[in-house]
Amino acid sequence: MSLGFTEIILIALFVLLIFGAKRIPELARAMGRASYEFKKAKNALTTEGQEQMDAAEKSAEKEVEKEEKKDA
Repeated sequence: MSLGFTEIILIALFVLLIFGAKRIPELARAMGRASYEFKKAKNALTTEGQEQMDAAEKSAEKEVEKEEKKDA
């Protein structure tokens, strides 16, 4: 389901009527900041998750090496 040109124009007019021309730039800035913060938090969580996965893999590799030395 995609929005056509007519739907976009109707939504823009609705927003203009509800918020007024003076508030729209403020709302756009607020939405931009919120989007930036969301992306920053998402990237931080992704990085943290990857670091934990790397640490778990290294720990598992050390366990395997210990078991191999023990068996040998």
